[in-house]
Amino acid sequence: MIEIIVGKNEDGQRLERVLEKIFVNANAGFIFKMLRKKNITLNDKKADGKERLVAGSSIKLWFSDESFEKLSGKKVENTKVKNNCTDKKNVEKFNSYIVYEDDNTIILNKPEGILSQKSNIKDASINDMLLEYLDFDDSVLNTFKPSICNRLDRNTTGLLVCGKSLEGLRVNNELIKTKAVDKFYLALVKGYIKEKCLISGWLYKDESSNKVIIKNKAFEAADFIQTEYEVLDYFENNTLLLVKLITGKTHQIRAHLSSISHPIIGDFKYGDKAVNGEFKKRYGIKSQLLHSYRLVYPDTDISDTDTFKALRGKVFQADYNNDFRKVIGDGYLENQRT
Repeated sequence: MIEIIVGKNEDGQRLERVLEKIFVNANAGFIFKMLRKKNITLNDKKADGKERLVAGSSIKLWFSDESFEKLSGKKVENTKVKNNCTDKKNVEKFNSYIVYEDDNTIILNKPEGILSQKSNIKDASINDMLLEYLDFDDSVLNTFKPSICNRLDRNTTGLLVCGKSLEGLRVNNELIKTKAVDKFYLALVKGYIKEKCLISGWLYKDESSNKVIIKNKAFEAADFIQTEYEVLDYFENNTLLLVKLITGKTHQIRAHLSSISHPIIGDFKYGDKAVNGEFKKRYGIKSQLLHSYRLVYPDTDISDTDTFKALRGKVFQADYNNDFRKVIGDGYLENQRT
């Protein structure tokens, strides 16, 4: 017999849904048959699968270890998640990135050079570091795994939202998906921009090249995009922008600004080769000067969850990285606010 104690992340879910996540190699018919035969019980009583679970409840699975492992694809013993972050130094690094943390949400200031999510098994990523930081236990009740809620390119720095709990992941994903959270970026771009502007276009991602194409008119398989920016300052012949992401597509800011002849400095995929070469020579800039600077959560009654109550009306800001400092100096934004 295997006993599983219902946790916070399963609270409120239907028993049948949780069982489907446990028994990944069994169909619904088998699960309901096991319920009828009392091979699966809830709080030592017969269940029909429609019950809403409460944290602390007991699910008992009357199977041999061999049968359980075959049906679930898991060993009976709890095993820790295996990832690329295996020592205290990585946990300490992750901790140093944290801008905000509560029971359901973590918000980070991601450095350059690390993926949000791994693209292959050998990659290190923020997701891996999150699991290690939380000492996440991938037990048999694997109905939820903490994860990031938005993504930044490897060399784009700044604010990244993570869900610690099922509710935290669900609520933050929904807020970001519905554009309820306003996202602002700093970008240093080539050339002189005079005034605030909202630009629109259509974006298509070419998966083979991992590059996007932007046009002014709709075309096949392309998504409509909008990007807003305002001028903060000028550095030599270049412009520092505060960019508001209206839609949120892959490489949107980088490609959209490039499409209007104002590519981001240091962007070797969409940028100006000559300008990038000059900034690399003068400042050692090797990646795009794009930073996820500010997140603004709505101050409205759109959710009664604990996750939203903790975040409602909050504004999070993250310091820009070393490459920005090389060009615009320390404390620039603080000086602008005083």
